[in-house]
Order: sequence, then C-alpha cells, then structure tokens
Amino acid sequence: MVEAIKRCAAAMPVSGGEGVVARTVRDSFLVSADMAHALHPNYLDRHEPNHTPKLHKGLVIKHNANQRYATNMVSSFLFREIAKRRSLPMQDFVVRNDMGCGSTIGPILASGIGIRTVDVGCPQLSMHSVREMCGTDDIGHAYQHFKAFFEDFTALDAELNVDD
Repeated sequence: MVEAIKRCAAAMPVSGGEGVVARTVRDSFLVSADMAHALHPNYLDRHEPNHTPKLHKGLVIKHNANQRYATNMVSSFLFREIAKRRSLPMQDFVVRNDMGCGSTIGPILASGIGIRTVDVGCPQLSMHSVREMCGTDDIGHAYQHFKAFFEDFTALDAELNVDD
C-alpha cells in the first residue's frame, strides 16, 4: 500500500514535494471491510452481553483488546460519528477476553503503515460455514455508510483536534 502511495505522489505535480507521502499517510483513513459475527441463537454465551450484533440492524465496528482488529477509540469514533450524522445504524462486536478470534488485513496494514484504521463488517451467522447468511438490509446499510464516509470524512476530520 505504501508503494502505491509513493507512486501516486511521484506522478503528481505537487508543490512542496517532500513530505507528500508522510502527509498522505497522516491524513488517510483505512476502512478494513469484511464480515462480522452476528449473535447466533445457539451460541448466545459466546458474545459479550452488551455487544450482540443482530441481522438487519446495521454495520458492525469490530473491537479486540489483543489487536486482532485494528479499530481503536479514534477510528471507532470517526466511523460512528459519520453514521450518527447520517442517521445510519451502527453496532459493536467485542471479542470476549477468554475466546480467540480470527483477524483481518486491517492490523497488518495499520501497523506497517501507520494509517488510522477501523475494522467493520456486515453481521452474519455461521461464519466460515457452508450456510453463512446475512441480513439483506445490512448490505444497503453498508453501502450507505461507505458512501457517507467517502463524502463526509475529510470535513469531519478537519473539525477534530486529536492529540495522539
């Protein structure tokens, strides 16, 4: 990804040339979009009680204390704020501390490049099963959210003063 940013920066007639890649990384935001575990009626005990994503209830922000997802408080806030401004439904998935979980490409890219990253996904049942399923409404929610993020992120980011 950094190589692509470097090639794009080299091809652009940008004033100030030096530091373009660093500024691009600093001002960028990566949305690592995948799927998310919905609350399965046969496995209710595998979810944190206050973090139980449901089908047809909106996109899910994924959190993990062991950094298997790249979401942090700042990236979660930014993504959630855009949803709030557009009245789009959002949910959270938090992996229980005593259970393992998969990962996404988000943490690999975020740690290697330093771009702010959020891991999100549509809730689905039976992940990695031959009978995976998700809610049809969530596809529309995801589309609307990604579109809103693309349109609103730069203005929202300019409003914030985050001391890293």
